[in-house]
Amino acid sequence: MKQFKTYNFYQTQNLAKKMAQRPKGNVYALVGELGSGKTTFAQGFAQGLGIKDKILSPTFILIRQHPIPKSSKTLYHLDLYRMDNTEQIKQLGIEEIISDPDNIVLIEWAEKAKKFLPQNITWIFLKSIGQYIRELKIKEAHS
Repeated sequence: MKQFKTYNFYQTQNLAKKMAQRPKGNVYALVGELGSGKTTFAQGFAQGLGIKDKILSPTFILIRQHPIPKSSKTLYHLDLYRMDNTEQIKQLGIEEIISDPDNIVLIEWAEKAKKFLPQNITWIFLKSIGQYIRELKIKEAHS
């Protein structure tokens, strides 16, 4: 497991941007408390894929899709914060989204979907350790 410390949101985004430019697998599980930097990470990751859209947390709509420029792939950004049980998560179509190799999937609050996640997944654990300081632990997928 790799560990990083970032001291502002730009550094968190840049770390994610670099990861997106050398992807390991197609599913990324983001885990951390409210305000730990999950959406900030997603913004940087999307930038690394060349996506120009404004990346917002999909907390209330649950899923956002962003075509990845110069490819046939799509970035799916899911936020499971409001999901209470596995049946709700299944109804989102998470299994179909994850199983499509043309999708790159970022899942905030991914621990809620553990039952549906493949073994070949990159886990990103984010922790706020100061007003702007974040600790990131990354367990990369075996690709």
